[in-house]
Amino acid sequence: MSSPPALALLPLFLTAPATPVITPTVITQTFEAPADADDPAIWVNPRDTERSVVLGTLKEGGLAVFDLNGRTIGVSPAPRPPAPGAKPGRYNNVDVVGNLAFVSDRGRDRIRVFEVDEHGVKDVTNPATRPVFSKTEQEVDEQHTVYGLAAGHVDGKDVVVTSRRHETSIALLKKVRSGNGYDTEKVSTLDLPSTFALPNGQRWTVCGKPGEGPQVEGMVIDERTSTLYAAQEDVGIWRIPLRANGFGEPQLADRVRSFGAPQKYHPETGECEADGPNPGFGGRWLEADAEGLAIADGVLIASSQGDSRFVAYRKADMKPVEDFRVKDVEHSDGADVVTGKLNLLVVHDGERPNGTGFAFVRF
Repeated sequence: MSSPPALALLPLFLTAPATPVITPTVITQTFEAPADADDPAIWVNPRDTERSVVLGTLKEGGLAVFDLNGRTIGVSPAPRPPAPGAKPGRYNNVDVVGNLAFVSDRGRDRIRVFEVDEHGVKDVTNPATRPVFSKTEQEVDEQHTVYGLAAGHVDGKDVVVTSRRHETSIALLKKVRSGNGYDTEKVSTLDLPSTFALPNGQRWTVCGKPGEGPQVEGMVIDERTSTLYAAQEDVGIWRIPLRANGFGEPQLADRVRSFGAPQKYHPETGECEADGPNPGFGGRWLEADAEGLAIADGVLIASSQGDSRFVAYRKADMKPVEDFRVKDVEHSDGADVVTGKLNLLVVHDGERPNGTGFAFVRF
């Protein structure tokens, strides 16, 4: 995405005595399950910035398109179940490269591709596209499927990175033409750790439901430095060198506060609960889950979902600049931001009285 050299975002939240609160410019309509809002992406109109659109995934509700006033232009529905008893399409995350939007279909373990313009979206996915992680359609229905997603232009090629639900795996895909549409082909995979060495000499394994690992969802590609930033929800933010043919060595750039804290899974509640004092090996800024990531103008913005804040990092050295809140936005998941002529931040609002939606901040 294009942006001026100065850190245009910083006046939003610098030098405040307490966590600043930013008031949304507009909010979208509220969506109710199974059409739950989740992740936004901004398409900048190259001819008329003010006729740009915002895309938002609605899980089983499909992919929504909004104008800059938050009005819903249209919704592209998710696929129906391909057979009785099979899972339906479930759109989880979305990102934009040029005039194409890439969507992780968590229900069917596919990457969907859409052409975008000021009027909406058109599905141009190869009808014969195959699952990304699952070997069979029966395995798809076990739902260890595509989850988070980021797209970008790396080494002269359009690439997509997607994560696997309930696993530590992420996959690098390349965009390919397929007839009159598009498909993606897997290039490489990377498994992030679920067990970590702690400064006290002990090893810490991330707590989770038996058979499920600490997944990644929020991701963003920094095209300027060919770097992937990936938020492993109960761990922290990874910084990973990215080439068109594979991943470099991951570096854990910041940790959630509960990193290294003993926890125990309770099947009665389906949750992990504290099982001893926190030894203090985590970071100061992120309250798990670490969620949506967005980059603009030298700043990385991360959703600290556990306490409904956002943390802004100086991307060059991952030093936190400040945290902030968006008024009335709770448990935010995805986020996107662009600077330049548009200057727009869009965040997911995960807890409205009757559902979920998206909040827009023009700055």
